[in-house]
Amino acid sequence: MGRIVVEVMPKPEILDPQGKAVVGSLPRLGFDQFTAVRQGRRFELTVDGPVTQAHLDAAAEAAEKLLSNPIIEDVVSVRAEDEGAQA
Repeated sequence: MGRIVVEVMPKPEILDPQGKAVVGSLPRLGFDQFTAVRQGRRFELTVDGPVTQAHLDAAAEAAEKLLSNPIIEDVVSVRAEDEGAQA
C-alpha cells in the first residue's frame, strides 16, 4: 500500500489563532527559541500498490477541490511517503 501526504496551511495573510496560542505557550514550557507558529492540516491518502504520478496528480486535484479552502488556505505539499516513514 502506498501513502500520499497532503499538507495544507492558512494563507500568510490569514490570522492563525491556534498558532498564536501555541507560540504564546512555548516560552512558559521553556522553549524560548521559537518566534512564530502556524498551524496547518495534514491528510494521509492510501492507495493500493505503489504511489504513481497519476495518484499524485489526483491527490493534488483533490487537495485543491476538497481538502483545502482556496480562499483561506494553500496546499503546500503533495508527496508520496515511504511505508516505513514516521511523521
